[in-house]
Amino acid sequence: MAQVETDPIARRTMTIFFLVDTSGSMSGAKIGSVNSAIEEVIPELQDIAKDNIESDLKVAVLKFSTNTEWVNPDEAIEVENFVWEDIPGQLIGLTAMGAAFRELNSKLSRSALMQQINGSFEPAIILLTDGFPTDEWERGLNELKENKWFTNAIRIAIAIGPDADRVPLEAFTGNSEAIFDAKNAKQLKELIKLIAVTSSMIGSKSRGIGDGKSSEETESKSDEVISKVNEKVEELQSAPESSDDWSDGDEFF
Repeated sequence: MAQVETDPIARRTMTIFFLVDTSGSMSGAKIGSVNSAIEEVIPELQDIAKDNIESDLKVAVLKFSTNTEWVNPDEAIEVENFVWEDIPGQLIGLTAMGAAFRELNSKLSRSALMQQINGSFEPAIILLTDGFPTDEWERGLNELKENKWFTNAIRIAIAIGPDADRVPLEAFTGNSEAIFDAKNAKQLKELIKLIAVTSSMIGSKSRGIGDGKSSEETESKSDEVISKVNEKVEELQSAPESSDDWSDGDEFF
């Protein structure tokens, strides 16, 4: 009996975007924790991608201070080929968050980073910052809110340290419960890893934009990520209290 050949399953793409504040106040242990977290989470994301027959997983990183810079400006990188290069520990510059929002908006389109042959799932966008925007962030965010990829995305923010301005973070996420506080280096590192893994696991199994998915279903996907991250955070809160400094030896919660 002749063997019947079957076509491979068409795999969609899910992209995780990291928007990383690289202004001067992020120098030292803060950016060191970001470097460690992203480097360590990549193998976990690679394992998720291997086990997922529905989707390909990609990573895109936008650094912002006075200016913006994509780590790979022309394309998101397949997670199996992604290699993290550490951001220098000594940083300078302001927090041009509005410029970052405009730059993200320019890449969230089918003519740029979302140009996948088999289509894309809604992306996950993780914003990390420790301070106050130094430009007109509202204008940049208003432009970004016109982008359907953004409005359908999983949007999470990490407020790094006590000086992070929560107003733009809540405007960005659209949900105060989607803002997670990192009081020390260990918390920041664990939160980045937890959010990236959870978002990729849930987001890469959802239906993509244009498949008749309602706004309620899209919101429930985001809510599921937020709920699962909060569950883990609550578990870790039972650990002994730690200081609020930024030494690498801090305990998570």
